[in-house]
Amino acid sequence: MLRVEDLTVETTGKTIIKDLTLEVPKGETHVLFGPNGSGKSTLIKTILGFSNYKVVKGRIYFKEKDITDMPINERVKLGMGVVFQSPPALRGVKLKDILNSFLGQSRDGLENLIRALSLKHEFLDRDLNVDFSGGEVKLSEMLQLFAQRPDFALIDEPDSGVDVENLERIGKVLNNYLAESTGILITHTGYILRYLNVSKGHVIINGTIACSGNPLSILTQILHEGYGWCEKCLLMGKRELHERIAGR
Repeated sequence: MLRVEDLTVETTGKTIIKDLTLEVPKGETHVLFGPNGSGKSTLIKTILGFSNYKVVKGRIYFKEKDITDMPINERVKLGMGVVFQSPPALRGVKLKDILNSFLGQSRDGLENLIRALSLKHEFLDRDLNVDFSGGEVKLSEMLQLFAQRPDFALIDEPDSGVDVENLERIGKVLNNYLAESTGILITHTGYILRYLNVSKGHVIINGTIACSGNPLSILTQILHEGYGWCEKCLLMGKRELHERIAGR
């Protein structure tokens, strides 16, 4: 579904992503771990095609199409959707109007979404993200994602600023959604993984993949030893590569 090859990305004149390679097969959800500033959100925005993120090297393929130079709207038409960590507040734009733009006149579809997230109809009459709590922002983003139903979801920090009750609600509904979809999810704390079945985990350190494997095992290791353990893995990998090249 998604293939990122040897990607290097700059923004505001600074290199954030360096020689990153990643592949997400259809039907799988992968989770990205990494300390603040490691490049997780930059990767998401580059995959989406944000213009202030410049691809210096490498290619991005989605559904076997090269989308490296494709504008955002064309990527969305191909089937990409996103849950932002900090989406903008839009006065005068009702949440229900956004949802209806995806669902059309499907009242049943809207009712199913409201029921799944245990929301009141009054929530839909509010201006988008205006005076929303952290949990309400995430619920709003999830509603929009579920209404859009993209083939590939990019989900940035779904557990950020969410209380325990809303986290469980979001996690369970998101897990049901991802069971029939494909995606990449970013988490800093890992709390959301209590409710999700995730195929594979990756750790990003200094803009590149330091290691990949079982997501819960990686999270446990990070919680015990911090990201210093992942930095050691990255250094060991570079040393082995240098030794291999030297041996040739």
